[in-house]
Amino acid sequence: MRTPERESPTPRRAAGQDPQPARRPGAQPSEFLSSLRTGLLVGVALLALVLPLRMVQKAHAPEPAGEVATAPPAAPQADGQAAAPVPDTGVAAPQAAPPVRLADFRGEQPSADARMMANWVLATGDANRHAFVLVDKKDARVYVFGPEGTLRDSAPALLGAARGDDSFPGIGDKPLSAVRPEEKTTPAGRFVAEPGMNAGNEDVIWVSYDLAVSMHRIRPLVAREHRLERLASLTTDDNRISFGCINLPVTFYEDVLSPTVHKYGAIIYVLPEVKTAQQVFGAYDVTDPEQVAAAQRARDQKLASAGAGMQKVSLPAR
Repeated sequence: MRTPERESPTPRRAAGQDPQPARRPGAQPSEFLSSLRTGLLVGVALLALVLPLRMVQKAHAPEPAGEVATAPPAAPQADGQAAAPVPDTGVAAPQAAPPVRLADFRGEQPSADARMMANWVLATGDANRHAFVLVDKKDARVYVFGPEGTLRDSAPALLGAARGDDSFPGIGDKPLSAVRPEEKTTPAGRFVAEPGMNAGNEDVIWVSYDLAVSMHRIRPLVAREHRLERLASLTTDDNRISFGCINLPVTFYEDVLSPTVHKYGAIIYVLPEVKTAQQVFGAYDVTDPEQVAAAQRARDQKLASAGAGMQKVSLPAR
């Protein structure tokens, strides 16, 4: 903006402007009017200098930064209703729980116990990044999973002739002829898979070497046992025939179970048929918030008790 010209004490008459009335000869303006005129002229001159400078400063002055308020998303409202404002309490909203990792059965329909157990193993990391194998005794079926929790394959199995979740003392040292019918159980529990050889120089996957329980190819050695027919039948009622070992189809053992165990290592979970999975493994449904909360409370109490015990032991004697 241009700066206005300073006014002269006696402004010139612009062209076309009416002339001022002539002053009578000998007339003297009063002292008050003279001072007033002088003051007005000085004020106008000061305004002409100060006003443009202030406008330039204002144009270049930075604007004050505004506060940015971030409100949490409003709850969904019915059509036509405005969302109610959410007051800012200054307290951070709780973080959403991370999604639970669940086992991928690739379209198969396992029993509720097998699905719950597989989800628990994966969500809690109980297999320590190894592959894992589920033996569902009630359903007479074996599931082999990779470390990421994706099913490699499943197959029917023949199991111990006697129902039960425990093994008998000294069972691993008995000859087969000395094993009583009620002792022919497939014990439930968590086992580390161990590739090895049996007494017949056949490669097997040991569930427990001490208990003489392994997973191996089906052996139709005794014709009257009809093991192949039992394995192929649609019912699970005739799948209990072994001394305790887990008999598997040959192709499943050679193409799925054995390569997976050798490549990744594996944890074998033999599901119970008399007890519960919670009793044997401490497992729970990881998709049920109440069971998850109860398990967390139990862990906290256990840690607190362990910490108190350690503190008590470390106290000096008096």
